[in-house]
Amino acid sequence: MLNYFNKLIFSLLLMMFASSSFAQTNGFDETINSIFEPIANTIGAVIFYSVPIAGVQFPLIVGWLVLCGIVATIFFGCIQFRGFKHAIDLVRGRYSNPDDAGEVSHFQALTTALSGTVGLGNIAGVAVAVSIGGAGATFWMILAGLLGMASKFTECVLGVKYRNELPDGRVSGGPMYYLARGLKEERNMPGLGKVFAVIFAICCIGGALGGGNMFQANQAFSQVVNVTGGENSFLADKGWLFGLIMAIVVGSVIIGGIKSIGRVTEKLIPLMAGLYLFAGLIIIAVNIDMVGWAFAEIFRGAFTGEGVVGGVLGALIQGFRRAAFSNEAGIGSAAIAHSAVRTKEPVTEGFVALLEPFIDTVVICTMTALVIIISGALMTDLTGVQLTSAAYSTVLPWFPTVLAVAVVLFALSTMFAWSYYGLKSWTFLVGEGRNKEMAYNFVFCVFIVIGSSMSLGPVIDFSDSMLFAMAIPNIIGLYLLMPVVKRELNAYWAKIDSGEIQRVDKPATSS
Repeated sequence: MLNYFNKLIFSLLLMMFASSSFAQTNGFDETINSIFEPIANTIGAVIFYSVPIAGVQFPLIVGWLVLCGIVATIFFGCIQFRGFKHAIDLVRGRYSNPDDAGEVSHFQALTTALSGTVGLGNIAGVAVAVSIGGAGATFWMILAGLLGMASKFTECVLGVKYRNELPDGRVSGGPMYYLARGLKEERNMPGLGKVFAVIFAICCIGGALGGGNMFQANQAFSQVVNVTGGENSFLADKGWLFGLIMAIVVGSVIIGGIKSIGRVTEKLIPLMAGLYLFAGLIIIAVNIDMVGWAFAEIFRGAFTGEGVVGGVLGALIQGFRRAAFSNEAGIGSAAIAHSAVRTKEPVTEGFVALLEPFIDTVVICTMTALVIIISGALMTDLTGVQLTSAAYSTVLPWFPTVLAVAVVLFALSTMFAWSYYGLKSWTFLVGEGRNKEMAYNFVFCVFIVIGSSMSLGPVIDFSDSMLFAMAIPNIIGLYLLMPVVKRELNAYWAKIDSGEIQRVDKPATSS
């Protein structure tokens, strides 16, 4: 392990030296941006193919995700509401057995998956949504989050059921495996399942490099530059340098695999989410008299879309699009992390997983949107993380500095999770092996540098394209395998009712 770490760090330092020499004469940031912007634009045009509806271009992929949430909610009888309390008990360890197969506890699996969702999508993504779609986009984000809870439940049950348990105790799972194995065993579609699995794995690698990496590095760099002098900051034109520092930090954690990532995220996520929410509550408390007005604006904007490009439909599109980017329900990524949980009952992790969209979108995204609306920052020309930063600073002038720290830590935690998602997709395609894993991790770290050096527009286009592309094969698989999930769910409730599975007063010990 130490030798592997030394090789990774040496490679990054060598790239730092080469990049530094190049940057002095050729403008490294500008060169990277000019290369990747046309690529991002081309991919985005394909994935976000739109049709005109009431004078507004509606991306078909957004409707694809929304429909899945609606179908899953109906098919499982609003499981996101019926199973909410049971999900809390599972996270607390009330039904856990530390001797079950797997690598991490329910809580660690949840925080690892949350580290991939709670982050800059909540801070910068929400700002993008309301700056384009108005206050009404918040309503549609909340609705998308509630529907997404059912989608997340479905995919994470399948992730655990069809996971691959390796001889050394490690676990590999996710859509790649339930598409390949599930469609073969349940639907007698081995060819189609394999094709879908490969498509998903390729897109997941792209999503890991885009939304789970480049977007995080880009917005973290933006906020750090913003609080260190803006255009006059020492780092203003040195995104490559910031990216290299981030790459070394990420590389030092991801070489330890899911156990190392879980140990970091179970401490980091509650701390940073708590800090961010606490600051938001302070701002809301100071402006408590405006909360009713803010919710009225959210509701009115959702159904009138005044002042928004595209009106109601424009607000809806932005709300659903940013919610999907933030909570990833229906995309399938979280099922990869949840597949590593210690359990013998796949349904248990489905319950735990449905908490993610609620925490991520219904709670944290709504908090961000409220702060932006109440503060009046929405009336400025800012967007992304800078808009959120400006909103918080209206009451807490020192908060942009704290937000810069939070943004960097959120970005790091998201990179940790998405490095694992991409790695498992990579090993699904090329096979397990330390050298193969090292090659992937090095490429992942290189893209941190690329993301830090690009402008926001192309990064968002590329990130969204890869993430949403994952949903195409994944959701088809969910539709075909929903009966399997219902069968598992009914069997699980029967075990609870018969006493075969019992709640324990003292939570099981997790490591």
